[in-house]
Amino acid sequence: MEKEEKKINKQKKKRNRFIFRSSILAILIAAVIFALFSNSKDEEIIYRAGDTAPDFRLSQINDGVDAEMTQLSDFKGKGVMLNFWATWCGPCKQEMPYMQELYPAYKEKGVEIVAISLDSTELVVDNFIEEYGLTFAIPHDTNGNVRDLYRIKPMPTTFFINPDGTIEEIVQGALTLDKLEGHLDAITPDAS
Repeated sequence: MEKEEKKINKQKKKRNRFIFRSSILAILIAAVIFALFSNSKDEEIIYRAGDTAPDFRLSQINDGVDAEMTQLSDFKGKGVMLNFWATWCGPCKQEMPYMQELYPAYKEKGVEIVAISLDSTELVVDNFIEEYGLTFAIPHDTNGNVRDLYRIKPMPTTFFINPDGTIEEIVQGALTLDKLEGHLDAITPDAS
């Protein structure tokens, strides 16, 4: 009788271990599936060349610009270079002088540069604007809504938008002077 009790106890322990291991395995499989689904969704590029650029409205930081607010739809009929950047981003600092160098000539041709700051405070952006002598529109995305709308991950990220409001090209990373000029030429209103 003692042998049978030991045998029954042994079978119960085996069954309990099996149930426990199966439960752990099921939880792990569910976690892996969730992680894969979540990551693939986050990395998805929501906008591509040919899509209409989503509209937004943000407060302007720099004083030398015509308006206190920047709204993308106000630039209909003009080419728009929409740049997402921050003062702490090294590649952003590299391309800013090129943007400023080209801006006056391309503004005359009907192209606007809108550089959306993703910094947390305006003070650092004001200092940056002064240091680099920036004259194009610099709106401040204080709560990250426009960053999220455009699904911005690496910085800088630049959207080149045609005069009809469609995205011509999306570039992640800093641009050289030559590449920047080529992209601006492509969105000039008279470009065919």
